[in-house]
Amino acid sequence: MRIAVTGSIATDHLMAFSGRFADSLLSDRLDRVALSFLVEDLQIRRGGVAANISFGLGSLGLRPLLVGAVGEDFVDYRSWLERHGVDCSAVHTSELAHTARFICTTDVDQAQIASFYAGAMSEARGIELGPLHAESPLDLVMISPNDPQAMVRHTRECRQRGLPFAADPSQQLAWSDGPMVRDLIEGATYLFTNDYEAELIHSKTGWDADEVLRRVGVRITTHGKDGVVIDAGDAEPIQVQVVPARHIADPTGVGDAFRAGFLAGLAWEMGWERCAQVGCLLATHVIETVGTQEYVLRRREALARLADAYGDEAAAEVGVHLHHVRD
Repeated sequence: MRIAVTGSIATDHLMAFSGRFADSLLSDRLDRVALSFLVEDLQIRRGGVAANISFGLGSLGLRPLLVGAVGEDFVDYRSWLERHGVDCSAVHTSELAHTARFICTTDVDQAQIASFYAGAMSEARGIELGPLHAESPLDLVMISPNDPQAMVRHTRECRQRGLPFAADPSQQLAWSDGPMVRDLIEGATYLFTNDYEAELIHSKTGWDADEVLRRVGVRITTHGKDGVVIDAGDAEPIQVQVVPARHIADPTGVGDAFRAGFLAGLAWEMGWERCAQVGCLLATHVIETVGTQEYVLRRREALARLADAYGDEAAAEVGVHLHHVRD
Protein backbone atom coordinates (compact mmCIF):
# COMPACT_ATOMS: atom_id res chain seq x y z
CA MET A 1 0.00 0.00 0.00
CA ARG A 2 1.54 3.32 -1.07
CA ILE A 3 0.66 6.11 1.34
CA ALA A 4 1.44 9.76 0.65
CA VAL A 5 1.56 12.00 3.73
CA THR A 6 1.07 15.69 3.02
CA GLY A 7 1.48 18.37 5.66
CA SER A 8 3.94 20.35 7.71
CA ILE A 9 7.64 19.59 8.07
CA ALA A 10 9.18 21.60 10.89
CA THR A 11 11.75 21.94 13.63
CA ASP A 12 10.28 21.81 17.16
CA HIS A 13 11.55 23.99 20.01
CA LEU A 14 10.08 22.35 23.12
CA MET A 15 10.24 24.01 26.54
CA ALA A 16 9.05 22.94 29.99
CA PHE A 17 7.46 25.29 32.57
CA SER A 18 7.41 24.04 36.16
CA GLY A 19 4.22 25.92 37.08
CA ARG A 20 0.65 26.11 35.78
CA PHE A 21 -0.37 28.52 33.03
CA ALA A 22 -3.83 28.71 34.60
CA ASP A 23 -2.37 30.40 37.69
CA SER A 24 -1.24 33.35 35.58
CA LEU A 25 -4.32 33.79 33.40
CA LEU A 26 -7.00 36.23 34.54
CA SER A 27 -10.35 35.43 32.98
CA ASP A 28 -11.43 39.11 32.85
CA ARG A 29 -8.11 40.25 31.30
CA LEU A 30 -7.67 37.76 28.45
CA ASP A 31 -7.99 40.57 25.89
CA ARG A 32 -4.76 42.12 27.25
CA VAL A 33 -2.57 39.13 27.94
CA ALA A 34 1.12 40.01 28.35
CA LEU A 35 2.91 37.12 30.00
CA SER A 36 6.28 35.43 30.00
CA PHE A 37 7.21 32.16 31.68
CA LEU A 38 10.65 31.20 32.99
CA VAL A 39 11.25 27.77 31.48
CA GLU A 40 13.66 25.20 32.84
CA ASP A 41 14.41 23.12 29.77
CA LEU A 42 14.80 23.54 26.02
CA GLN A 43 14.83 20.68 23.53
CA ILE A 44 15.28 21.31 19.79
CA ARG A 45 13.78 18.41 17.88
CA ARG A 46 12.67 17.34 14.43
CA GLY A 47 8.92 17.70 13.92
CA GLY A 48 6.03 18.78 11.72
CA VAL A 49 2.85 16.71 11.46
CA ALA A 50 3.56 15.07 8.09
CA ALA A 51 7.16 14.31 9.03
CA ASN A 52 6.09 12.85 12.39
CA ILE A 53 3.48 10.60 10.78
CA SER A 54 5.96 9.52 8.10
CA PHE A 55 8.61 8.74 10.72
CA GLY A 56 6.11 6.57 12.58
CA LEU A 57 5.18 4.68 9.43
CA GLY A 58 8.85 4.17 8.63
CA SER A 59 9.49 2.87 12.14
CA LEU A 60 6.79 0.27 11.55
CA GLY A 61 8.43 -0.92 8.35
CA LEU A 62 6.47 0.99 5.71
CA ARG A 63 7.90 3.44 3.19
CA PRO A 64 5.60 6.47 3.11
CA LEU A 65 5.94 9.25 0.55
CA LEU A 66 6.43 12.56 2.38
CA VAL A 67 4.90 15.52 0.54
CA GLY A 68 5.64 19.04 1.77
CA ALA A 69 7.89 22.09 1.45
CA VAL A 70 11.11 22.88 3.32
CA GLY A 71 14.06 25.28 3.28
CA GLU A 72 17.64 24.59 2.29
CA ASP A 73 18.33 23.92 5.99
CA PHE A 74 16.53 20.55 5.59
CA VAL A 75 19.65 18.59 4.56
CA ASP A 76 20.34 16.83 7.87
CA TYR A 77 16.66 16.33 8.60
CA ARG A 78 16.15 14.73 5.18
CA SER A 79 18.98 12.30 5.87
CA TRP A 80 17.43 11.37 9.22
CA LEU A 81 14.02 10.63 7.68
CA GLU A 82 15.48 8.65 4.79
CA ARG A 83 17.46 6.53 7.27
CA HIS A 84 14.16 5.76 8.98
CA GLY A 85 12.37 4.56 5.88
CA VAL A 86 10.75 7.75 4.58
CA ASP A 87 10.69 8.55 0.85
CA CYS A 88 11.55 12.27 0.61
CA SER A 89 11.62 12.46 -3.18
CA ALA A 90 8.41 14.55 -3.26
CA VAL A 91 9.64 17.18 -0.78
CA HIS A 92 9.93 20.65 -2.37
CA THR A 93 12.91 22.82 -1.32
CA SER A 94 12.39 26.58 -1.18
CA GLU A 95 15.15 28.87 -2.38
CA LEU A 96 13.95 31.72 -0.15
CA ALA A 97 12.46 30.56 3.15
CA HIS A 98 13.56 28.47 6.11
CA THR A 99 11.90 25.23 7.13
CA ALA A 100 8.88 25.84 9.36
CA ARG A 101 9.33 26.04 13.14
CA PHE A 102 7.05 25.04 16.02
CA ILE A 103 7.73 26.66 19.41
CA CYS A 104 5.88 25.12 22.34
CA THR A 105 5.91 25.43 26.14
CA THR A 106 4.27 22.74 28.30
CA ASP A 107 3.32 23.23 31.97
CA VAL A 108 2.99 20.66 34.78
CA ASP A 109 -0.66 19.98 33.82
CA GLN A 110 0.46 19.16 30.25
CA ALA A 111 -1.27 22.35 29.04
CA GLN A 112 0.55 23.92 26.11
CA ILE A 113 1.11 27.38 24.62
CA ALA A 114 2.58 27.30 21.15
CA SER A 115 3.31 29.34 18.05
CA PHE A 116 4.16 28.27 14.52
CA TYR A 117 6.33 29.92 11.85
CA ALA A 118 5.22 28.69 8.43
CA GLY A 119 8.29 29.69 6.39
CA ALA A 120 8.79 27.41 3.40
CA MET A 121 5.58 25.56 4.20
CA SER A 122 3.61 28.21 2.26
CA GLU A 123 5.14 26.87 -0.96
CA ALA A 124 3.45 23.50 -0.46
CA ARG A 125 0.42 24.97 -2.25
CA GLY A 126 2.36 24.57 -5.50
CA ILE A 127 2.77 20.80 -5.17
CA GLU A 128 0.64 18.73 -7.57
CA LEU A 129 -0.33 15.19 -6.56
CA GLY A 130 -1.08 14.03 -10.10
CA PRO A 131 2.54 13.49 -11.21
CA LEU A 132 3.26 11.58 -7.99
CA HIS A 133 0.29 9.32 -8.62
CA ALA A 134 1.28 8.85 -12.26
CA GLU A 135 4.81 7.85 -11.29
CA SER A 136 3.55 5.21 -8.86
CA PRO A 137 -0.15 4.91 -7.93
CA LEU A 138 -1.14 6.28 -4.53
CA ASP A 139 -3.48 4.09 -2.50
CA LEU A 140 -4.18 6.70 0.19
CA VAL A 141 -3.31 10.37 0.67
CA MET A 142 -3.10 11.71 4.23
CA ILE A 143 -3.92 15.42 4.26
CA SER A 144 -2.57 16.83 7.52
CA PRO A 145 -2.13 20.42 8.81
CA ASN A 146 -0.20 22.41 6.27
CA ASP A 147 -0.36 25.67 4.38
CA PRO A 148 -4.16 26.22 4.18
CA GLN A 149 -4.19 26.63 0.41
CA ALA A 150 -2.14 23.45 0.06
CA MET A 151 -4.66 21.54 2.20
CA VAL A 152 -7.56 22.73 0.08
CA ARG A 153 -5.71 22.04 -3.17
CA HIS A 154 -4.72 18.52 -2.17
CA THR A 155 -8.21 17.71 -0.90
CA ARG A 156 -9.90 18.91 -4.07
CA GLU A 157 -7.37 17.13 -6.24
CA CYS A 158 -8.02 13.85 -4.41
CA ARG A 159 -11.75 14.21 -5.02
CA GLN A 160 -11.23 15.11 -8.67
CA ARG A 161 -8.85 12.21 -9.31
CA GLY A 162 -10.81 9.73 -7.22
CA LEU A 163 -7.91 9.22 -4.81
CA PRO A 164 -8.89 7.93 -1.35
CA PHE A 165 -7.81 10.44 1.28
CA ALA A 166 -7.70 10.81 5.04
CA ALA A 167 -8.64 14.24 6.40
CA ASP A 168 -6.62 15.41 9.40
CA PRO A 169 -7.37 19.16 9.74
CA SER A 170 -6.60 19.27 13.51
CA GLN A 171 -4.68 22.49 14.34
CA GLN A 172 -6.04 24.33 11.31
CA LEU A 173 -9.64 23.99 12.51
CA ALA A 174 -9.30 26.78 15.05
CA TRP A 175 -9.11 29.57 12.48
CA SER A 176 -10.88 27.93 9.49
CA ASP A 177 -14.41 29.03 8.66
CA GLY A 178 -17.34 26.71 8.02
CA PRO A 179 -17.05 26.50 4.21
CA MET A 180 -13.35 25.65 4.41
CA VAL A 181 -13.89 22.97 7.06
CA ARG A 182 -16.64 21.40 4.95
CA ASP A 183 -14.32 21.49 1.93
CA LEU A 184 -11.52 19.76 3.85
CA ILE A 185 -13.58 16.82 5.10
CA GLU A 186 -16.20 16.22 2.40
CA GLY A 187 -15.66 12.81 0.82
CA ALA A 188 -12.81 11.73 3.10
CA THR A 189 -12.36 7.99 3.45
CA TYR A 190 -11.11 8.62 7.01
CA LEU A 191 -11.53 11.65 9.27
CA PHE A 192 -9.09 12.04 12.19
CA THR A 193 -9.70 14.50 15.06
CA ASN A 194 -9.55 14.65 18.82
CA ASP A 195 -12.76 15.14 20.80
CA TYR A 196 -12.40 18.93 21.00
CA GLU A 197 -11.74 19.22 17.28
CA ALA A 198 -14.78 17.02 16.61
CA GLU A 199 -16.97 19.58 18.39
CA LEU A 200 -15.31 22.40 16.42
CA ILE A 201 -16.29 20.62 13.22
CA HIS A 202 -19.92 20.40 14.36
CA SER A 203 -19.94 24.06 15.39
CA LYS A 204 -18.30 25.44 12.26
CA THR A 205 -19.99 23.27 9.63
CA GLY A 206 -23.42 23.14 11.19
CA TRP A 207 -23.34 19.36 10.69
CA ASP A 208 -24.25 17.07 13.56
CA ALA A 209 -22.47 13.76 14.14
CA ASP A 210 -24.84 11.85 11.85
CA GLU A 211 -24.36 14.35 9.03
CA VAL A 212 -20.58 14.18 9.35
CA LEU A 213 -20.77 10.39 9.04
CA ARG A 214 -22.84 10.77 5.90
CA ARG A 215 -20.06 12.93 4.44
CA VAL A 216 -17.08 10.70 5.35
CA GLY A 217 -16.39 6.98 5.39
CA VAL A 218 -14.91 6.38 8.85
CA ARG A 219 -14.54 8.83 11.72
CA ILE A 220 -11.71 8.28 14.21
CA THR A 221 -11.87 10.45 17.34
CA THR A 222 -9.19 10.39 20.02
CA HIS A 223 -10.10 11.19 23.63
CA GLY A 224 -6.71 11.51 25.30
CA LYS A 225 -6.31 9.12 28.22
CA ASP A 226 -9.85 7.84 27.58
CA GLY A 227 -8.84 6.19 24.31
CA VAL A 228 -10.31 6.24 20.82
CA VAL A 229 -13.78 5.93 19.29
CA ILE A 230 -14.28 4.76 15.70
CA ASP A 231 -17.60 5.46 13.96
CA ALA A 232 -18.69 4.22 10.54
CA GLY A 233 -22.17 4.37 9.04
CA ASP A 234 -24.81 2.54 11.05
CA ALA A 235 -22.30 0.22 12.75
CA GLU A 236 -21.85 0.24 16.51
CA PRO A 237 -19.00 2.53 17.63
CA ILE A 238 -15.70 0.79 18.32
CA GLN A 239 -13.95 1.88 21.51
CA VAL A 240 -10.26 1.25 22.09
CA GLN A 241 -8.46 2.04 25.33
CA VAL A 242 -4.93 3.44 25.44
CA VAL A 243 -1.78 1.45 26.08
CA PRO A 244 -0.91 2.57 29.66
CA ALA A 245 2.06 4.91 29.83
CA ARG A 246 4.82 4.14 32.32
CA HIS A 247 5.49 7.86 32.70
CA ILE A 248 4.63 11.06 30.85
CA ALA A 249 7.51 13.02 29.36
CA ASP A 250 5.86 15.26 26.73
CA PRO A 251 2.54 14.99 24.85
CA THR A 252 3.74 16.73 21.67
CA GLY A 253 3.27 14.51 18.64
CA VAL A 254 1.09 11.89 20.34
CA GLY A 255 -1.74 12.36 17.84
CA ASP A 256 0.68 12.12 14.92
CA ALA A 257 2.01 8.82 16.21
CA PHE A 258 -1.50 7.47 16.63
CA ARG A 259 -2.28 8.32 13.03
CA ALA A 260 0.91 6.61 11.86
CA GLY A 261 -0.01 3.44 13.72
CA PHE A 262 -3.56 3.47 12.41
CA LEU A 263 -2.37 3.95 8.82
CA ALA A 264 0.14 1.13 9.25
CA GLY A 265 -2.69 -1.13 10.35
CA LEU A 266 -4.62 -0.21 7.22
CA ALA A 267 -1.57 -1.02 5.08
CA TRP A 268 -1.42 -4.42 6.82
CA GLU A 269 -5.12 -4.92 5.97
CA MET A 270 -6.19 -5.09 9.59
CA GLY A 271 -9.60 -4.22 11.02
CA TRP A 272 -10.21 -0.76 12.41
CA GLU A 273 -10.01 -1.88 16.04
CA ARG A 274 -6.59 -3.42 15.50
CA CYS A 275 -5.47 -0.32 13.55
CA ALA A 276 -6.40 1.83 16.54
CA GLN A 277 -4.54 -0.48 18.89
CA VAL A 278 -1.36 -0.12 16.84
CA GLY A 279 -1.94 3.64 16.88
CA CYS A 280 -2.30 3.67 20.66
CA LEU A 281 0.90 1.65 21.04
CA LEU A 282 2.89 4.15 19.00
CA ALA A 283 1.23 7.11 20.75
CA THR A 284 2.31 5.79 24.15
CA HIS A 285 5.91 5.51 22.93
CA VAL A 286 5.80 9.21 22.04
CA ILE A 287 4.25 10.43 25.29
CA GLU A 288 7.02 8.65 27.19
CA THR A 289 9.70 10.50 25.18
CA VAL A 290 10.69 14.15 24.78
CA GLY A 291 10.55 14.86 21.06
CA THR A 292 8.20 13.59 18.40
CA GLN A 293 10.72 11.34 16.61
CA GLU A 294 13.01 10.27 19.43
CA TYR A 295 11.26 7.06 20.44
CA VAL A 296 12.70 3.66 19.54
CA LEU A 297 10.53 0.59 18.93
CA ARG A 298 11.76 -2.71 20.37
CA ARG A 299 9.87 -5.66 18.94
CA ARG A 300 9.68 -7.88 22.01
CA GLU A 301 8.78 -5.03 24.34
CA ALA A 302 6.21 -3.54 21.94
CA LEU A 303 4.44 -6.86 21.47
CA ALA A 304 4.44 -7.50 25.22
CA ARG A 305 2.75 -4.16 25.79
CA LEU A 306 0.21 -4.93 23.08
CA ALA A 307 -0.53 -8.28 24.69
CA ASP A 308 -0.94 -6.69 28.13
CA ALA A 309 -3.31 -4.05 26.78
CA TYR A 310 -5.31 -5.98 24.17
CA GLY A 311 -4.51 -9.68 24.48
CA ASP A 312 -2.23 -12.25 22.91
CA GLU A 313 -4.19 -12.38 19.65
CA ALA A 314 -3.54 -8.69 19.02
CA ALA A 315 0.17 -9.12 19.66
CA ALA A 316 0.36 -12.16 17.37
CA GLU A 317 -1.38 -10.39 14.48
CA VAL A 318 0.80 -7.30 14.74
CA GLY A 319 3.98 -9.28 15.36
CA VAL A 320 3.84 -10.76 11.86
CA HIS A 321 4.48 -7.27 10.49
CA LEU A 322 7.26 -6.25 12.89
CA HIS A 323 9.87 -8.79 11.81
CA HIS A 324 12.22 -5.95 10.81
CA VAL A 325 12.09 -4.30 14.26
CA ARG A 326 14.99 -5.20 16.53
CA ASP A 327 14.51 -6.64 20.01
